Amino acid sequence: MSNPINPTTGLDFTPAVGDMPFTPLQRELLAQAHALGRDQFAARAPQWDREASFPFANYDDLRDAGFLKLCVPTAHGGLGADYTTYMMVAAEIGRFCGATALTWNMHICSTLWTGVLADGIDMTDEQRTEHLARRELHFKRIVNDGAIYAQPFSEGTAAAAGRAPFGTTAKKVDGGWLVNGRKIWASLSGAADYYGVLCTEDKGDQHPDARDTLYISVPATAAGFSISGDWDPLGMRGTVSRNLAFKDVFVSDAEQLMPRGIYFKGAQTWPAMFFTLSPTYLGLANAAYDFTVKYLRGEVEGEPPIKRRQFPTKQITVAQMRIQLENMKSIFARAIAEAKPNPSKDEKLRLYAAHYCVMEGANDIARLAIRTCGGQSMMKHLPLERLYRDSRCGALMLPWTAELILDRMGRETLYEAGEKDA
Repeated sequence: MSNPINPTTGLDFTPAVGDMPFTPLQRELLAQAHALGRDQFAARAPQWDREASFPFANYDDLRDAGFLKLCVPTAHGGLGADYTTYMMVAAEIGRFCGATALTWNMHICSTLWTGVLADGIDMTDEQRTEHLARRELHFKRIVNDGAIYAQPFSEGTAAAAGRAPFGTTAKKVDGGWLVNGRKIWASLSGAADYYGVLCTEDKGDQHPDARDTLYISVPATAAGFSISGDWDPLGMRGTVSRNLAFKDVFVSDAEQLMPRGIYFKGAQTWPAMFFTLSPTYLGLANAAYDFTVKYLRGEVEGEPPIKRRQFPTKQITVAQMRIQLENMKSIFARAIAEAKPNPSKDEKLRLYAAHYCVMEGANDIARLAIRTCGGQSMMKHLPLERLYRDSRCGALMLPWTAELILDRMGRETLYEAGEKDA
């Protein structure tokens, strides 16, 4: 029996982002994402978690649905989803498999940053011409070949937080660049066809500068590129985030994902580019709430149809979960609607607040879910213990960990740009 169509959304389910008017494209993509998650991803999620293996089967489904090219402009053969639309769809994917949503984010960002976001960054005519020509190559790989792009950030230093230059370097040589260095926590390691590496241009002056950050695609088949390290983490196990090493890896000029100096300008112009990790965790929060309601109503498939909803303590906890989830959805929806180049101070602070609320709130909702569902929720054949572990990882993710967000919010509230204490 199908659910009735909501006249506001035009859908027969409530999306993870909440119920609001959607564009025809958003409605279509959300319906596709929900069906993929419900019918395919949810049942497979325990396998990726148990094995700490990459969700290749899910990526086959994403490719077949056209979701690898979701944010590639329609002029280049993509689906043309904008920032807001991507964030809505990503939350729906995260509702059914956190590892798939989180790794898909890394891939999508390679097209989002070079597409919609780059269009809002000031460039010279020469830079714009260069960028438009080079992104055509990367878009074609995704649209025509179904290529997967990764986006390794972390190095174990302050670079990923934007507070220091990246230790991985790229030195200009004839026809391209020589890349040297290493990345850790590199999601999609071994699964990606290309790795969108953030590195610092080596100008030979021993004075690396974050303003000289380069965004370069390294093919998985490149000589001198290697993957190492074990992968057995607490949560988000299907991301397979191992270590990458670059030893005199040559890449051609065409592999630049952005012209020189544009990534740094983009990070200053588009702070919402770092908010794209959040929808995964909003999805996880929805999943924990959804399961709790089904469990207390005795409607979990494969479990005895025992109702536990009659106990006031459980009713109160569900109410608390719903209140927190509604707050998270509201601030998330406001933040993605406001995302744009050069946001106002209030918009930027609200963006930080939304990220913090989602990353911390997802785990809090999972905690409440375990508490009210009781001892049975600890069993691995049920999803709550996985959701709890996965949701705990969000607050640790660079470049905006929970601690860094609090630091940014406090500093940027009390200091205007350029202000210093005597």
